[in-house]
Amino acid sequence: MLIDTITAAVVHFSMPVFKLTEQPLFPHPGLAEENGLLAVGGDLKPRRLLEAYRLGIFPWYSQNDPILWWFTSPRLIIFPEELRVSRRLGRYLRNSRLSFSINRAFDEVISCCANTRTLQGKETWISNEMLTAYANLHRLNFAHSVECWEDRKLVGGLYGVALGKVFFGESMFSRVANASKFALIHLVDFLRKNDYRLIDCQMTTAHLVSLGAREIPGKAFQHLLEQHIKTITSDGAWPHEESA
Repeated sequence: MLIDTITAAVVHFSMPVFKLTEQPLFPHPGLAEENGLLAVGGDLKPRRLLEAYRLGIFPWYSQNDPILWWFTSPRLIIFPEELRVSRRLGRYLRNSRLSFSINRAFDEVISCCANTRTLQGKETWISNEMLTAYANLHRLNFAHSVECWEDRKLVGGLYGVALGKVFFGESMFSRVANASKFALIHLVDFLRKNDYRLIDCQMTTAHLVSLGAREIPGKAFQHLLEQHIKTITSDGAWPHEESA
């Protein structure tokens, strides 16, 4: 049965989902399955990816599988003003020899996020197709990275997509203790200074909950996106700032 330009389909995982066409359109996020699966197919071109993020939808699939699109509920988010840094973590940060930068090594950060899981014997969703897609968003000033350095070596970081006043976190990695947490702290400091209102964490982890992340219902998340994303435009290149 046709639903405008989107057709319903049953794919190999025996679950009815929406099959996307060449048009960068998505079904309403509220139609997602209980596990969050919403649609299959399409592509990872910037126009489609940005439309997905505007709606709170994100791609997540394994190598050699079709592209799967998700809207999970409840949704883990961080309000920048609610970031929680324990005394111990704050002390570790102050006493560390680490330095931080923004957008200095985007390609290296996303590659490390993928390779870290592979080296641990885990499957990664960050395929070559994903690497290319987010590199394209980075060149368009929508995707950004935060880097954590020790003796000029990249030891941690994160990357994600900025749209309106929302930052959609994608992945993070650490090669030394707490490096990804420190990168997140640095990101939140930058977001606060630039009046960002929300960080989407997608999936719930104890790691993020310990830093103040909390779950909200999917409908509440949609309302926040409508409130804080008015247009699909970039706010320009983030500064390549560095700090000790």
